[in-house]
Amino acid sequence: MQPYFFPYLGYFQLMAKVNAFVLYDDVNFINRGWINRNRININGAAHMLTVPLQHASQNQLICDIAMSDDSAWRNRIVKSIQQAYARSSQFQRVFPLVERIVHHPANSLADYLLHGLTCLRDHLGLKTDIVATSRRYGNADLKAQARIVDICLRENANLYINSIGGLELYDRTHFEQQGLKLAFLTPALQPHSDAGAAFIPGLSIIDVLMHNDAASVGEHLQGGTLS
Repeated sequence: MQPYFFPYLGYFQLMAKVNAFVLYDDVNFINRGWINRNRININGAAHMLTVPLQHASQNQLICDIAMSDDSAWRNRIVKSIQQAYARSSQFQRVFPLVERIVHHPANSLADYLLHGLTCLRDHLGLKTDIVATSRRYGNADLKAQARIVDICLRENANLYINSIGGLELYDRTHFEQQGLKLAFLTPALQPHSDAGAAFIPGLSIIDVLMHNDAASVGEHLQGGTLS
């Protein structure tokens, strides 16, 4: 998966089901995707948070992109999250995590996102290894399915799980010929436990964390259907 900024619950349901979670950070950046932005709930409506970047384009690799030198954007994002969730049941427990992630001083977008995902993984109690493709494999010359298979073989994997959005991208027969099983995860996005808070599915993991205690979050992480 590409590294995302505070990704949604389904991203972490996938992470919870694997031993190694591979971050595709040496592929082209996607404009208006989820790499540097995500949504939170403000007054019952989805509101976009965006990490500003320097000269980002779809002709650049994610790992080659730097974030804006204007440090004020970090304060703006933290303030928006604080205003949105200050009255949420888990605010006092979760807000320090949000501050630590947003205020991380890395200038590289890939390093910044890796730090954020690692912090979230640890907070969620997951033991999954997070591996960045730019740091380990040296196989960027391979494309699409061939590169995925090569990574799986290098990791001595016997099962590759992708999100349901990849269903049309990969061929089960080809994976089986390489000794690999292929599965897809359909996420489960259930309403949070705060009865008085409006639920909007697919928001950032921030929304889930702010409205669920640790036990409930753990239950959410076990959701999703493999096929």
